[in-house]
Amino acid sequence: MVRIIALGLAALTLAACATTGEAENQQIAVAGSIAYRERIALPPSAQIEVRLDDVSLADAPSRTIARQAFGADGQQVPIAFLLRFDRRQIDPRHSYAVSARVTGDDGKLMFITDTRNSVAFDGRSEVDMGVLNLVKTN
Repeated sequence: MVRIIALGLAALTLAACATTGEAENQQIAVAGSIAYRERIALPPSAQIEVRLDDVSLADAPSRTIARQAFGADGQQVPIAFLLRFDRRQIDPRHSYAVSARVTGDDGKLMFITDTRNSVAFDGRSEVDMGVLNLVKTN
């Protein structure tokens, strides 16, 4: 009887370890930084938003997969970002892109990406986007 209980506890422990490892393998990280060419300092209260969107359908709004929003808090460009999400949210037949925007303390748009920054998911758990270049808005 003691052996059966011990075997049951050992199996339960191994199952927990396998589940934890499996959950870690399901995570994908998309990292990079944002920058712009203008020699303009960001106000300390500027807000930054970076999104990973499913942009597969041309005639429908994109679907956001992951989003990171934070205050600049005095940081200046380049500013790093990291988007983490579950691998199961990705459909290999779809197209994905990362976009970024910076708004001022009044909520007015200051900088935005104006080109498509495509993301290729080829089984890796980490994707480095490099530097996303933003353009100044009027």
